[in-house]
Formats: sequence, C-alpha cells, structure tokens
Amino acid sequence: MRKITLIIAIVFIWMSNTNAQSKRLLFKTAFGEFKVVLYDFTPNHRDLMLKSIKDSVYQGALFNRIIENFVVQGGEHDIDIEKKEAADPQHRKPRLAAEFDQRAFHKMGALGAGRDGNPEKASFLNQIYFVVGKKVSSAELDGLEIKKGIKYGKEQREEYLLRGGQPRLDQDFTVFGEIYQGLDVILKISRSKTDQQDFPLEKVPFSIVEIKE
Repeated sequence: MRKITLIIAIVFIWMSNTNAQSKRLLFKTAFGEFKVVLYDFTPNHRDLMLKSIKDSVYQGALFNRIIENFVVQGGEHDIDIEKKEAADPQHRKPRLAAEFDQRAFHKMGALGAGRDGNPEKASFLNQIYFVVGKKVSSAELDGLEIKKGIKYGKEQREEYLLRGGQPRLDQDFTVFGEIYQGLDVILKISRSKTDQQDFPLEKVPFSIVEIKE
C-alpha cells in the first residue's frame, strides 16, 4: 500500500511540474510522435530551442548518435561542429552558457543540450539529446554525491530509484525539458542498430513543431 501511495505521489508531482510550464513541442519521427515540455526555469535554452524551430534548424534533422540505455542524440554532430569551427578563420566557438537547476535532472525522457569539453560546461547551439537511461541504485546516488560534490533532493532520488536515468550527467550538461507523452517512441529509437561509432545503420530523421494550445 505504501508503494502505491508513493507512486501516486510521484506521478502527481511530475504532472504538476510539467503542467506549470508554458512551451511544448511535438517531435515527428518514422517511429511515431512524442511530446516535450520545455522548462521555463531554463529560459535561455528554451528560447534558443524555439528560435531554432522557427529558423528550421531541426526540420529534417537526424538522430545521429544512439546509445541504448544512455542517450538518443540529434541535430549537429560533434564531428561536424568541430570541422565547422576549425574552418572558421575567426576561430569562433559559439556556445550557450549552462543553466543548472535542481528541478532539471537526467530522468528518463529528459531533454538535454550537448556540449564539448569546455570548462564552462556551455552548450552547443544546435545539438540535443534525450535520456534513455538505466536503473539506478541508492548506493550509486550516494557515490555520485561524494564524487561530484552535489546533493540529490527527495524528488530526484524518488524519480531515479523508481524509473532510472543518467544521474552521472547532472550538473555537467544542461537539462531544459522532458518528454511528457510518447516516451515509448524514444525508447524504440534507442534500440536502433548502430555501427561502432554509434551512428544508426538506417537514418532516423525527425522534425519539430511548437504545440499551440
């Protein structure tokens, strides 16, 4: 009975958090569609995503790095970004400053921004990923708190222990949204066959539209 009560409480909290946010997106893929909410408490990443959609950055884009039980990554690939920046005579490396918030963490279905190894942990402008993590134990969370010097709150612990995720990425990569409908679609995509560099053997295109309600 206590377990059922706990699950109901977690679902209620999750629904309250997602319903409070103002911007939502629809991702269209050959595997199906899924819906994403953008967090208002990571406003710069939210606004960049909305601008990118209007600029058609993600129309006909690809999920081009797929690792089962880890992430499904799309948009510009690290290799292409490196080549473009290396060819720039002004040596520009545009990034978006990190936005870390206790409410934004790497739960299953979390939407994050990719980045390189820059010390500021700033995000690439046109690369996103979805968490398709794995089960997490209380001991793992305890160890990560010590290793990373962070503290997981009650909601985070309950979510990770109930559904899993990738907590080792917390406070290193910006999370700015999450899937609230159609998580099964991204899980199907995560099981796509890939080569040794994690490129899917068959292209996985996607497009995004803003949901107007």
